[in-house]
Amino acid sequence: MTSIVYKLVDRAAWQAAESARSFTGSAVDLRDGFIHFSSATQVRETAARHFAGQADLLLVAVDAAALGAALRWEPSRGGALFPHLYGPLPLSAVRSVAPIGLDAGGHHVFPEPLP
Repeated sequence: MTSIVYKLVDRAAWQAAESARSFTGSAVDLRDGFIHFSSATQVRETAARHFAGQADLLLVAVDAAALGAALRWEPSRGGALFPHLYGPLPLSAVRSVAPIGLDAGGHHVFPEPLP
């Protein structure tokens, strides 16, 4: 599908993952049984829908191929296929981590181009 998938995560949760050398997911991920990711074309809408006004977010860019068969593209919003990881995220698959700021209107500001 795509070579890079993205995870939006709050800074504290990511710092805990770095200490543990693995990310097992947010509370929503744990509830749903998989780690939610977005493609480059989906990540801005994901931020607006699920993280509106939330400061201190990080954009984690992950090598999709490094996740192997544990990464599945499954229907979600309106039938669009979203990447879901069944298992922990190995930090060795992470290509970059970038802060996501908020503009004066409370909208997320992403790095351009996406990493």
